[in-house]
Amino acid sequence: MKKHPNVSVNNLINYKNAVIENISNAFDSKNVASVDILRLDQIHNVISGNKWYKLKYYLENAKDKQRIITFGGAYSNHIVATAFAAKMMGIESIGIVRGEEPATYSPTLQDAVDYGMRLIFVPRESYKNRNDILDKINIDRTESIVIDEGGFGETGVKGAADILQHVPDLAVYTHILCAVGTGTMMAGIVRSALPQQHVIGVSAIKGADELSPVVFSFQHIPHASFEINFNYHHGGYAKKTPALIDFMNKFHHKTGIPTDFVYSGKLLFAVNELIKENYFPQNSSLLVIHCGGIQGNRSLPVGMLKF
Repeated sequence: MKKHPNVSVNNLINYKNAVIENISNAFDSKNVASVDILRLDQIHNVISGNKWYKLKYYLENAKDKQRIITFGGAYSNHIVATAFAAKMMGIESIGIVRGEEPATYSPTLQDAVDYGMRLIFVPRESYKNRNDILDKINIDRTESIVIDEGGFGETGVKGAADILQHVPDLAVYTHILCAVGTGTMMAGIVRSALPQQHVIGVSAIKGADELSPVVFSFQHIPHASFEINFNYHHGGYAKKTPALIDFMNKFHHKTGIPTDFVYSGKLLFAVNELIKENYFPQNSSLLVIHCGGIQGNRSLPVGMLKF
């Protein structure tokens, strides 16, 4: 493949600026003054939402390399976004996929292959051993950029910290809410939030709070105010409940905004519940980050979601 080392990454991918919409009418609240949503899902149809931000500085570092190597699951927004970005840059991409190779690829993995990504499947029990995996596939790492799952790492956090640049009146918000998977996006949001703002993450993962120390480890600012809520995972990562699906359908009917059951649906479900519980102080103003990426919805039976 021919590389394009002299072209800015920002110019390689034609993406739209995110927009902010008011969605206060979707919630029944007497305390909250307003709820706005930052539509990162609209910036690009493949490199959707926070994936662009978490990738962009990695992509800058990859311009003079031959390939990108990254990690993810069968419905990973990150895998397909990386495959597309590498194609646009004219460099190779390799996806290390969690789990045994299936007889039929998921639509997400097939899209990644169509964008030129080579897939290598790794058993789940060995998937966390990144260095062992990279040693076994015997690829020259000096000509490769290795990106961890979801863009995790300081480079991904640096990109995620740019997300709030889309918000011209950032100071009007008292709370900023986002979904949490690896913690990369949330760490960037916390880093760039204003001192008086409180950032709330809604975990898509069930279990003990191992994410807060991760987010905190990327902070170099004394005023960081954040918490991660683990009450709305709906059974765990990529799990769902009838209540979640019902909420997503009703939310779309009210607002026209699509969500996914892995991240953004759980986030907005949590926002709705917290508002009903009067969690937020009187006259709070909320900014909800729609992280984009709805690849997970492609795993659902046709007709379950009404959008």
